[in-house]
Amino acid sequence: MKKTKPSSPRTLKLAAGAALLAACGLSFAQGFPDKTITFIVPFAAGSATDQLARTIGQAVSQESKQTVVIDNKPGANAFIGAQAAKSAKPDGYTVFITTNTTQAANEHLFKKLPYDPVKDFEPITTLGRGGQIMVVNPSLTVNNVGDFVKLAKASPGKLTFGSGSSSSRVAGEMFKQLTGTYILNIPYRSNPPAVTDLLAGQIDMMITDMATGLPQVKAGKLKALGVSTKKRSPLSPDVPTIEEAGVKGYEMTYWFAAYVPAGTPAPAISKLNELLVNAARSSTAAPFYQSTGIEIFTSSPKELVSFQAAESVKWGRIIKAAGIEQE
Repeated sequence: MKKTKPSSPRTLKLAAGAALLAACGLSFAQGFPDKTITFIVPFAAGSATDQLARTIGQAVSQESKQTVVIDNKPGANAFIGAQAAKSAKPDGYTVFITTNTTQAANEHLFKKLPYDPVKDFEPITTLGRGGQIMVVNPSLTVNNVGDFVKLAKASPGKLTFGSGSSSSRVAGEMFKQLTGTYILNIPYRSNPPAVTDLLAGQIDMMITDMATGLPQVKAGKLKALGVSTKKRSPLSPDVPTIEEAGVKGYEMTYWFAAYVPAGTPAPAISKLNELLVNAARSSTAAPFYQSTGIEIFTSSPKELVSFQAAESVKWGRIIKAAGIEQE
């Protein structure tokens, strides 16, 4: 009978170390979270991302029995929020609730970023995706997309559109490119301040997320001309798609996702994925998704890695096609 070679002291030590790490990870996961969690949002209060973060935060708090604090850090093309999130302690208690703006589009809009959308973050899960709505001030003498295009062509550079995110910025630039119009972009820290100026007549048009724009349309304060998706929204079935209204090839969507600072322990990432996926699919979050037309869209951390990579390529292509030069 062949004798089994005894394990070396080094092998035994490594095995013991692995077992200890596994035990520590299990212990960490069982005790996490045991204090307040902070959600950093790179856009202003009232934005779609803020509304989503508050909804998800409430559901996470209910399940975990821990307080969730929303920390809005808007401005500088979402750089401020991204920098704050990447610099936070990587212990699982700071979560970055963000969008394609910081994680897929900014790298194609700017020559240099103060953060790396891949290296500085660990992915948790996607949280949703949706379309946008093209809205104008009611004082503008247009009733449809065709009217707006005619007005823009009659007075090149006179009309303005506001943008408080890369989604709204690129949506407007793509509209210009596909219609052959020149409309001046007015950048904002976030979409809600831009909507405020649109309501006041300081700007003429926006293509913004449904969560921000549709309530103003339903209140009769803004006029909807079209939606950015391939199909009409069930929330506004009378509003045609921008493509349907005559802008062939037009489509623009956006997405939300959650990340933590690079170096966050794997057990915390696993637990946060569980908490956030459950939160997005909870009865607490259902009214938000239903009222905004945002699709529930969750994933594993690994799936988010692949999704983000593909989206970066897509946004790069869209931005290049729209003729937007890097700042």
